[in-house]
Amino acid sequence: MTPAVFRRLVWAHYKKLGRHELPWRKTRDPYKILVSEVMLQQTQVERVAPYYREFVKKFPTARRLAEAPLSEVLKMWQGLGYNRRAKMLHEAAKGIAESGMPRSAAELEKLPGVGPYTAAAVAAFAWDEHGLVLETNIRTAITHHFFPGETKVSDKEVGEVLRKTAPKGSAREWYYALMDYGSFLKRSGVRINARSAHYSKQSKFAGSSRQARGAILKELAKCAQSERRLLSLLGDDRRDQLAQALRELVTESLVQKTQRGYALAR
Repeated sequence: MTPAVFRRLVWAHYKKLGRHELPWRKTRDPYKILVSEVMLQQTQVERVAPYYREFVKKFPTARRLAEAPLSEVLKMWQGLGYNRRAKMLHEAAKGIAESGMPRSAAELEKLPGVGPYTAAAVAAFAWDEHGLVLETNIRTAITHHFFPGETKVSDKEVGEVLRKTAPKGSAREWYYALMDYGSFLKRSGVRINARSAHYSKQSKFAGSSRQARGAILKELAKCAQSERRLLSLLGDDRRDQLAQALRELVTESLVQKTQRGYALAR
C-alpha cells in the first residue's frame, strides 16, 4: 500500500466514523489535553471520558490542580487505576504553574513524569506539531497495512512508515483519524500485539500487586485507616502482599503514616 492510498483510507474512515464527540477533542488547551493523555495511558476511552469531565471541572487549570493537595487528586482518580499517574500529573501541574505551559514537545518532556509519547501527543493535539505519536491503535493501523504477515516489527520501523504517511500540516486531525482507524481495526478482529517487538502481555489484575495497591488507596480515599484494617482488605492469605503494597505506597509518597495509621499523602 502506498502512503497516498493509506491516507485516503484513513481520512475516509475518519470522515464517516470518527469519534469527534470525545470531550478532549473539543479543546486545544494543552493542560486539558495533558490530563486526557495521562488518563488514557493503559485505560480504555470509554472508562476515561466520565473521569476526564469531572476532573477538568474540579481542576480546570494547571494552577488549580497544583494548588490542590495530592489526597484530593487521588480521590478524584479512584476507579482509573495506576494511581502513580495522578501523582505524576500533579507534579507536572506544579511545574506548569511555576514556569508556565511549555510550547513544544521538547519542552513538555522536561515536566515531571512526561515521556516522549505524551509530549508528542500533547504537542500534536494542542499545536499541530508533527512528532512521533505512536500508541497501540496507530501501531495497529501501520502494522496491519505495511507489515502484513511479519513478526517482531519494531517501533522504529513503524515510526519510519508513520513519518512517510503523515500529511503536511493537520497533525491534530491526522493522529485522531489514525487512532480511530486503528481502534476500528481492533474491534474488527485485527490483532497485531504478538507481532510487535515491543509487546508484553499485561499481568492479570486479580491477585496482583496492582489490585492490592488499588484496594488500599480506595479505602484511604474514604478516610484514614489503621494498619490492621488495611491489611485485612483482601483476606488473611494476602496480608503479606498488602503489607508490601503499603510500604511501596509510602515510599512513593502516595500514602503517609499517621499517629493512628495511614492516610493519603497531602
